[in-house]
Amino acid sequence: MRFMIIRKADADTEAGMQPSRELAETMMAYHEEMGRHLKILDGNGLHPSATGVRLQWKGGKPITLDGPFAETKELLAGYTLVEADSLEQVMEWARRWPAECDGGDGLVLEIRRVYEMSDFEVFDDELQAKAAAVGVGGASA
Repeated sequence: MRFMIIRKADADTEAGMQPSRELAETMMAYHEEMGRHLKILDGNGLHPSATGVRLQWKGGKPITLDGPFAETKELLAGYTLVEADSLEQVMEWARRWPAECDGGDGLVLEIRRVYEMSDFEVFDDELQAKAAAVGVGGASA
């Protein structure tokens, strides 16, 4: 099963503050250790919402909204995508996330299971093959 550990944004991540060398080393050590127990598939930080855009549909047409976006608690600062046997296994590692990321207070992580194509009845062999051809849904050619 695949899970995404989502790091919520805060004032520092939205301000584009760079991590200290010490914090970067701490996070690398954390991910190295986690990688010995879970399969890490991907992970990245995200630029602040000020550099992003949202597309919002109204009347069936997309409207572009430029960042920054007001509700920091609703924004994402980064993610780690892992493969694990259970949600509990991922939660165990998420609890070890270095508190230094947010001064030990206010850090919010969200863990969500990623859908597999097999979770959807509509994805028969033909649609799964199409998904694999374009590289979506965790499928690979």
